[in-house]
Amino acid sequence: MKITILTLFKEQFIGFLNTSIIKRAIDKKIVEVEIIDFREYSNDKLKRVDDVPYGGGAGMIIKLQPIIDCLKTIKKEKSKVYLLSASGHVYNQQTAIKLTQCEHLILICGHYEGIDSRIVNYIDGEICIGDYILTGGELAAMVVTDSIIRLLDGTINKQSLLEESFENNLLEYPQFTFPRDYDGYKVPDVLFTGNHQIINEYRFKESVKKTLLTRPELLDVSKFNKQQLKWFNDLENNVKIVNAVSKAKKFMK
Repeated sequence: MKITILTLFKEQFIGFLNTSIIKRAIDKKIVEVEIIDFREYSNDKLKRVDDVPYGGGAGMIIKLQPIIDCLKTIKKEKSKVYLLSASGHVYNQQTAIKLTQCEHLILICGHYEGIDSRIVNYIDGEICIGDYILTGGELAAMVVTDSIIRLLDGTINKQSLLEESFENNLLEYPQFTFPRDYDGYKVPDVLFTGNHQIINEYRFKESVKKTLLTRPELLDVSKFNKQQLKWFNDLENNVKIVNAVSKAKKFMK
């Protein structure tokens, strides 16, 4: 897979591309990440890429010409182009999984007061990573790129992916390591039983409880197998979370 990021601030990606899992994935040829300064495509003699907004208003608007000329140069038949934008669809794990199927993904980072709105005629969609405003699209591009790369075969252990938050519409169960007792806070005894069936039941129920208490809208019981559905029904008899289960049911799909 190839990911191309169009930006005015290439230097922001230096650390991102040269550390940890991202660097290893690039070194192993699992993914190619290309950073392009679209200022280089400006036909302005001073390489300006922005101008004042028609109709007046604060700030500067990025012009179409540098971005579209860049796209004409790099875009292939199977390329998919997305703009990082506060007005886009909110990004989630399902979208990340979908984008891993792209042979060539192009991400456009906005800046200043935004990009000329006619950009929508040249892209496949807009992505928003949350209901807040950033100075530019660079951080959002890193978030999207990271979330995709870690899903690609060979980047990290597949079992780790299966047990993460948002898989099966559940938040991840609590994790612990040594020592067994730290400052009076103890690791649950069930994790030392050696009985994987019991441990799996405990972890599933903890995932459900955590999801019910913090993100009940995620819960989708249709994704549970027969055993998990039985464990879920057991939870309804636990007085500590009966109210949480009751409240969450209105969100269940």
